[in-house]
Amino acid sequence: MQTPTANWNYPTSIKVGAGRIRELPAHCRALGMSRPLLVTDPGLAGLPIVTSTLALCRAEGLECGLFAEVKGNPTGGNVTAGVAAFHAGRHDGVIAFGGGSALDAAKAIALMAGQDRPLWDFVDEGDNYLRVKVEGMAPVVAVPTTAGTGSEVGRASVIVDESTHAKRIIFHARMLPAVVLLDPELTVALPPRLTAATGMDALSHSLEALCSPFYHPMATGIGMEGCHLIHQYLRRAVADGSDLQARTQMLVASSMGATAFQKGLGAIHALAHPLGAIYDAHHGTLCAILMPYVLKANEQAVAPTMAQLARYMGLAQGSFAALLDWVLELRESIGIPHTLREIGVPDDAVGRIGAQAAADPSASTNPIPFSAAQYDAILRDAITGTL
Repeated sequence: MQTPTANWNYPTSIKVGAGRIRELPAHCRALGMSRPLLVTDPGLAGLPIVTSTLALCRAEGLECGLFAEVKGNPTGGNVTAGVAAFHAGRHDGVIAFGGGSALDAAKAIALMAGQDRPLWDFVDEGDNYLRVKVEGMAPVVAVPTTAGTGSEVGRASVIVDESTHAKRIIFHARMLPAVVLLDPELTVALPPRLTAATGMDALSHSLEALCSPFYHPMATGIGMEGCHLIHQYLRRAVADGSDLQARTQMLVASSMGATAFQKGLGAIHALAHPLGAIYDAHHGTLCAILMPYVLKANEQAVAPTMAQLARYMGLAQGSFAALLDWVLELRESIGIPHTLREIGVPDDAVGRIGAQAAADPSASTNPIPFSAAQYDAILRDAITGTL
């Protein structure tokens, strides 16, 4: 089957298809860039997909720089260092290149390039976004190399505040990248383990958007199809990384998940955020492990919606139980651990995480307003494997 090629304009300009990376220099120039800064992570910096992209840009006359000091859970310090590199190189735009961490850091660097306030003044609370000097923001082209966070179509960045060891959301509507390149050829080298974890992260976004009680039918429709695509293609992408059809559809599903969660997230992310900040665990893996435990805790509120999703996905039984069984079977089939204990989260996290989860912004759109004690109970089950 031929892999799709398309140009979309929702929620931003998206270019889908194998080989679309070759258009990157033209899109940079169209946004007024002549000296872009490519922001990525250390693991990608020396790989051919980055070195060839830098060579492509430079061959087209762009004086392209590289900043690769981005942690798996990006920190405020990473953003500060990136802004310093942006100014030192006299850059005029940002290429956000990599997984969700690199994309989040890149968008924050582009935001902060022209601000005179500290990063934490733009945390997504109240009307903090009005503090942003919009004219100081640098343009961004986003090039995801994983199908997970969907940060390429997001208006925010999740950054760790080192002083509190908490993840904080930096927001402004114009943080949305101007152009997105969804090129499946850039994802074929992603190992099966990371393909699985990032794919489950994409699923968590669509799934939690569907569970959110807010009224947003457009997001609901997108979330339903995002889950459906993952049902069809995640196993294929894990089993054969060179399957461009599966890789394309997973990139699409990832962008759909991040578009759908305009409707809200929930307890999966409320727990994953502090766990990731404190234990530096992979975000997608955390979401994947937490998913069935949170679904079970939310069952009373979400059973009809999950039954509808089960029917839409074509599961044999259109019920909450069928959907939960599908999640458990999917996780096992692609190698996701069943417990947080297996990835190093200690038993004494219980009692430490619950209060932070209850205070996390994602908790506000969980269908049930869990207390700190209830979050700790869900966490205990996820650590021990009690379901």
